[in-house]
Amino acid sequence: MVVHAQPPRNGDDGRVLGTEPPSRPGLDTGQDTMTPAPGCSPDLSFSVLLCDDNLMLLETLREVLQAQPDIEVVGAARDGEEALRLTHRHQPDLVVLDVRFPGGGPSVAADIARCSPSSRIVAFSAYDDKGTIGQMMDAGVCAYVLKGVSNRELLSALRRAATAKKAG
Repeated sequence: MVVHAQPPRNGDDGRVLGTEPPSRPGLDTGQDTMTPAPGCSPDLSFSVLLCDDNLMLLETLREVLQAQPDIEVVGAARDGEEALRLTHRHQPDLVVLDVRFPGGGPSVAADIARCSPSSRIVAFSAYDDKGTIGQMMDAGVCAYVLKGVSNRELLSALRRAATAKKAG
């Protein structure tokens, strides 16, 4: 599954456009909190480990996810070694992994899959080229979500991945 908000375009300065995190008015006040998906109950809650080397994005993701009653953020990693250590310790239901993660996104994904076979890995990336998506899927990710999607789309993708894990 690949979730697209809008296709990234390269800007004149070489950066990928459309990947800036969406504005989140009211995030600090909790106004951005979403109700769990229909049929989602406390029995369907799930744990998440966040892995990204961008501290601001990591903190924003943590805030968005922690505002959800059905999601427990068990940790946040900024490099591959820390991701493996936290995965081993917490055995999370989901691992949200940056594709360009220090240590190599596909390599870290494969290591996480070996370390915690029951954890489902969701790739989170600014890149939507077929080669990158294929590498991550081959490494064991169950979903590929583009940075820049709305909070609602991200949460929906995570819930689908977690639901698939619990059903499997």
